[in-house]
Amino acid sequence: MTTLTAPAPVLDKPRGGSIAALARHSVALARRSLIKTMRTPEALLDVTLQPVIFLLLFTYLFGGAISGGNRGEYLQFLLPGMLAQSLAMGGIALGQNLNADIEKGVFDRFRSLPVARSAPLVGAVAADVVRYLTVCVVMLAFGMLMGFRVETGFVPAVAAVALSIAFGLCFCWISVWVGMLVRTPGAVQGLMFLLVFPLSFGSNVFVATDTLPGWLQAFVHVNPITPLVSTIRGLLLGGPVASHLLVTLAWMAGLLVVFVPLALRGYARRA
Repeated sequence: MTTLTAPAPVLDKPRGGSIAALARHSVALARRSLIKTMRTPEALLDVTLQPVIFLLLFTYLFGGAISGGNRGEYLQFLLPGMLAQSLAMGGIALGQNLNADIEKGVFDRFRSLPVARSAPLVGAVAADVVRYLTVCVVMLAFGMLMGFRVETGFVPAVAAVALSIAFGLCFCWISVWVGMLVRTPGAVQGLMFLLVFPLSFGSNVFVATDTLPGWLQAFVHVNPITPLVSTIRGLLLGGPVASHLLVTLAWMAGLLVVFVPLALRGYARRA
């Protein structure tokens, strides 16, 4: 008599809970985001054409009045600040794109795959490195055509670019979180502009802090953009760096500690 044995159950492929699996899945999904960007180059307008327009406007329309007619001197002051502002604004598109993907059901497909739960968000953020690097290259290259000069050297300039990109990757988690909360990509853009514009203009991006009224100086001193701008200026033009860098790193850590869990929680609820 032949005894029939039930076939061994087919185990589901693990969803990749290990750090190595998360990294592998995130890289694969980052590649997807990059391919999508390359096929729609107009999506890079906010990190190519828009920073150039802002730099031209503020240098030639307002630079003379702010600097007493010395636009070249104002350009030296302005460009490091504009670089920080452009990086903060560059992360807005990330929240919009993630929100659109959720509405289209793209994340429903990701959820059916044996990938780490957080991999779609981590991969999308990792792919934004290309956008931030584009901002830095465009701003510095066009600024040099206008007359901007790095006064410290190649290594400090590279350090300034690296710090700028790292800050952008931390700051963009706010956009990711907002993208998980609101219903439409347009709402993401609106809410993020309401955040980024006060942070940009209420900082030392366009004018020195000591020229502002006292109540506004109090806000500038606790604004995360301010120490970043001061650090970039120090690396590109010379001046104190260490104290501003420590504050910037503290803000970056705080952004990650607060907004990464919030974004992941929002993603779990939404997707």
